[in-house]
Amino acid sequence: MTAFEAAILDVDGTIVRGEQLIPGAIDGLRALEAAGMDRVLFSNNPTRGATHYETKLERHGIDIPPEAVLTSAVVSAEFLRSNHPDDPVFLVGDERLKSLLEEYELEITQNPDESGVVLGSFDREFSYGTIWESLRALKGSTPFYGTDPDATIPTDEGEIPGSGSILAAMEAVAGRKPDAILGKPSETAVEAAMGRLEAPPERTLVVGDRLDTDIALGKRAGMETAVVLTGVTRRSDIESASIEPEYVLESIGALEELLAE
Repeated sequence: MTAFEAAILDVDGTIVRGEQLIPGAIDGLRALEAAGMDRVLFSNNPTRGATHYETKLERHGIDIPPEAVLTSAVVSAEFLRSNHPDDPVFLVGDERLKSLLEEYELEITQNPDESGVVLGSFDREFSYGTIWESLRALKGSTPFYGTDPDATIPTDEGEIPGSGSILAAMEAVAGRKPDAILGKPSETAVEAAMGRLEAPPERTLVVGDRLDTDIALGKRAGMETAVVLTGVTRRSDIESASIEPEYVLESIGALEELLAE
C-alpha cells in the first residue's frame, strides 16, 4: 500500500529517449497501475499534442488515453484560448505548434505589426530575420509568453537547442522577459496537471529527469518528487543543485520499490 494516489510523469528522458523506450519503463508504469494510482504524462515538448504521445507509447505496448497526456504546446494553447481568444498570435515556433494553436481556434499572424500576443518556442528555422520580426512584434506592452524554459532538448543524437535558447534571444531584443512561461514548472502547468487528477498535491508524486522543470513543478505545488538518472540529470548535478528531490532513482523502473516503502 502506497501513500500516493497519483503521479505526474515526464516523458522524454523518463519513459522514452527519442524513439527508444527507456529500460524499466514498463515495470515502472505497471507499478503505478498495481498501486491504483491515477497518472498524467506531462512533456515540455512544444511541438506535439496529446495524440502524438498516445500513438508513440502505444507502439511500445503502453496504453495512455489522450486526456491523460499534457504537453507545453497543449497548455499554451489552452491558456491562450482562455486569456487571449481574439488576439492574433505572432508565433516564433514550429509548424506543428502552429497547427495545434489553429485547432484551438486561435488566429495566427505572420505580420509582426499585427501581433496581439507573442508566443516564443522551439523553432528550427530561427534566424536573424526572426529576431528582427520579434523586435517589431514585441513593441510596447504586447503580451509575451513562452511555451517552456528548456534550453536544450535530449535526442538520440545528443542535446539540441530548445525553446529557452530562442526565448533568450527574444528577451534580448525586446529588453524584457516573457510575462509568463506556460509549460513546466509554471503555476499554469501545475493547474493544468492538477485539473486532470483527483488527488490532492500532497498525495501526488512527480517523476522526471529535469530538476529545473519536473522537480521544480512538484516543489511549487507541494508534491513529493523523484528525479530519474536516465535523462539530463546526473548525481553530481543533484549534489550542487538548489532544488532537491525527495527521491533519486536510477530509472522509472525503480518506482515499484519506492511505492512499497
